[in-house]
Amino acid sequence: MDDLFWLDTGSGRPLVLLHGGFLDHRMWDRQIPALASRYRVIAPDARGHGRSANATGPFRPADDVAGLLRRLGTGPVVLVGLSMGAATAVDTALEYPELVSGLVVSGAGTSEPYYSDPWTVRTMGAWHAAMASGDLDASVEAFMLLAAGPHRCLDDVDPKVADELRGMNRGTLAKHSSGESSQILPVHATWERAAGIEVPVLAVNGGIDSPDNIGMAERLVATVKNGRAVSVEGTSHYPNMERPDEFNEIVGSFLETL
Repeated sequence: MDDLFWLDTGSGRPLVLLHGGFLDHRMWDRQIPALASRYRVIAPDARGHGRSANATGPFRPADDVAGLLRRLGTGPVVLVGLSMGAATAVDTALEYPELVSGLVVSGAGTSEPYYSDPWTVRTMGAWHAAMASGDLDASVEAFMLLAAGPHRCLDDVDPKVADELRGMNRGTLAKHSSGESSQILPVHATWERAAGIEVPVLAVNGGIDSPDNIGMAERLVATVKNGRAVSVEGTSHYPNMERPDEFNEIVGSFLETL
């Protein structure tokens, strides 16, 4: 685990914050101080993101999370994940149920996503094409469309939030090359296995996020034994950054029920 970076602050029941794809732990900067006043907050940079080293061979993000928790001796934790981080959180609950006491997901279901909404298909296609071409500027701007969502333009997003997302995205993308192949190994049959998740699951979605992202999160909470979904209205894929006070209150109330 020496090749991974994580922040560890506060004391009490442990929470792990798992960031979205091509970002880093700083996307939780509006949550960490608020949560660390009552909980032990652990916020890692996923392998190949932020300050963590790139992969040198095949790996599974859930294995990295489990390895970190065992190294830190946390016992069962609540995993809070957004987008890629939500998928990793669900994978961890499936593969290492003894390490998870609750899940909060945002904008995703499992690590086996599917897309049918025209805006989402078009946007994801443009983003992946820009990354494949090696055009860093185009890749960043295509990624930023996710922050606006299908119902707004980027000018509608708080400029500070947009700048932070751009900076994190550019920093992680710059660590990789256009010809680089993914080293991530899949976790299989996640949707089929999700019904076996025993811990409470809360989905906190941006109210104007892609309908695919909202739909997958809502499918997850309808599949598990104890799940529910809420929305942060007027936000897209990053409700924790756009409406942090509301997001923090929702998550805090959920934590008090565990």
